[in-house]
Amino acid sequence: MKNGFLIAGALAALTLAGCTTTPETHVTRFHLDQRVATGQIAVEPIRPADKGSLEFQTYASIVGAELARLGFSEAPGLATSEQVAAIVVERGSREGLARSAPVTVGIGGGNYGWHGGVGGGISFPIGHAKSDEIVMTRLIVQIKRRSDASVVWEGRAETAARAGSPEADPTATVRRLATALFKDFPGASGQTVTVK
Repeated sequence: MKNGFLIAGALAALTLAGCTTTPETHVTRFHLDQRVATGQIAVEPIRPADKGSLEFQTYASIVGAELARLGFSEAPGLATSEQVAAIVVERGSREGLARSAPVTVGIGGGNYGWHGGVGGGISFPIGHAKSDEIVMTRLIVQIKRRSDASVVWEGRAETAARAGSPEADPTATVRRLATALFKDFPGASGQTVTVK
């Protein structure tokens, strides 16, 4: 009987541990294999419609904190910095994000065919999602020069979690994605790595 309780307790602990496991994050980065100069930088939305929204401001502050950790300083105004970190966050079902428009990467004139959905938002009813639905979250960041709009570094981080779970919380998820995206900056160009 005592062994039964021990086994039941161990199974319960494993179940709880499985529920709180941090989802994997997949990160892909592209750059010109040159040092990205730190300095003043402004965080702006890739989609003009996101400008000024509270959601964007939350995500921009998360990305800004990661950039500050790398030695950048956030510019006080949008037009005052030569460098810009343009960002977009996409959330939706796996199928919805897979159907979204591909992103053309401007580094070296290449087209890497990301399916980032930059051309339009993805709707996903998080509040009414079934417990077995999976929500995907994707963060895309481009660091570019304001003077000629040339991209010097670009990265994408994405993860999936069960809808309604703590791991699917938008702010916490974007914070996790930003940390993974800027880990070992600038990272290996053209490779997708998994960060746990």
